[in-house]
Amino acid sequence: MAMDVVGVRENLARVREEIARIQAVEGLSGDVKIVAVTKGHPVEAIAVAASAGVEDIGENRIQEALDKRLTAAALPVRWHLIGHLQSNKARHVPGNFAVVHSVDSLKLARALAGAWRRVAEQADTNPQPLAVLLQVNVAEEVQKSGCPPDQVGELAHRVVEMPEFTLEGLMTMAPLTEDVSEQREVFAALRGVRDRLTSTGLALPDLSMGMSGDFHAAVAEGATMIRLGTALFGERHR
Repeated sequence: MAMDVVGVRENLARVREEIARIQAVEGLSGDVKIVAVTKGHPVEAIAVAASAGVEDIGENRIQEALDKRLTAAALPVRWHLIGHLQSNKARHVPGNFAVVHSVDSLKLARALAGAWRRVAEQADTNPQPLAVLLQVNVAEEVQKSGCPPDQVGELAHRVVEMPEFTLEGLMTMAPLTEDVSEQREVFAALRGVRDRLTSTGLALPDLSMGMSGDFHAAVAEGATMIRLGTALFGERHR
């Protein structure tokens, strides 16, 4: 079944209206980047999102993203890896993704840095440093990845010294709950972590937080990036 281009455009417009409404209520301003998450959707979703004005595409799984890139290589989009990344798959990231949201350990950072250097050695020109965000397990859920909040400062200071990267900010996921106050508490905690790190001299402009079920709470707590799949494309095909 062909993807509903008009429907995606309408969904995108509604999301943007919601962002503006929430920011007005909360007294906030600033751009909130929408990363369209195409996990489980056909590659056509990327073209549809791009035609609707989305510039950023997020994928959770390395192999699914690489397969889609073969078909969608000509589209003017910026690829984000938003899912958990194992160190042994870091070699697939440089040259295929512009942003990684899920750096959660020094081991992974070193693997990505090594992969970037190997790509740089093979390139005719120096590639751009890889933009990274540190994933923080604010809610300290054992089933989720992410650096513990009390360790992220040390990781941030190590990563910012690596010339292979530009450290853009932090990412988190809230627990799967419909309790808006609980969602906001987690997102506010990430903002607090960012503010503490900023006071130590780090520049961390981006907060990647909020998905289709909780982006309202994330925007209210100052998200600069939200990762939306279902809210734009409907339920996943697989």
